[in-house]
Amino acid sequence: MDPTLPQRVVKSALLRGTFTLRSGAVSNVYFDKYRFESDPALLREITAELAKRIPAGTDWLAGLEMGGIPVATMLGQHTGLPVLFVRKKAKDYGTCRLAEGGEFEGKRLLVVEDVVTSGGQILLSVAELRKRGATVTDVVCVIDRESGGPESLAKEGLTLHPLFRMSELMKHA
Repeated sequence: MDPTLPQRVVKSALLRGTFTLRSGAVSNVYFDKYRFESDPALLREITAELAKRIPAGTDWLAGLEMGGIPVATMLGQHTGLPVLFVRKKAKDYGTCRLAEGGEFEGKRLLVVEDVVTSGGQILLSVAELRKRGATVTDVVCVIDRESGGPESLAKEGLTLHPLFRMSELMKHA
């Protein structure tokens, strides 16, 4: 990995202030994922590193709405793996699908997320994907906020493979 990558992620995405996270926790630092996701060169480099963390036997990448979708899409460009776009809940109109992009029943999915705090949305999405016949055992993310996500995921048989841990990034702040 380019040793300047963590510094560039911090420079691009770290905000200071008072922020309420999806988990309900309040933090004085926030990584605005859209800032690194909207920078094509930085996102390309991030996903090139994430590609090294993809478990063998992965059939599909499952990008979670909304931040996981650009990461999964670019990751698919690096790997050639097909990408699913996973909604927070199935649509109640049209195709009424939870995930768009193809049929995934019986397939091994790798969940792709941008930032993980408690892992709450991942757990909800994985439960729905499993109900629909997918096998899910692993998750990759760009940043693990080190707020209980890996432990929560492990209770449901999921292993988190982060590119960065928050403590590592904060050394560059």
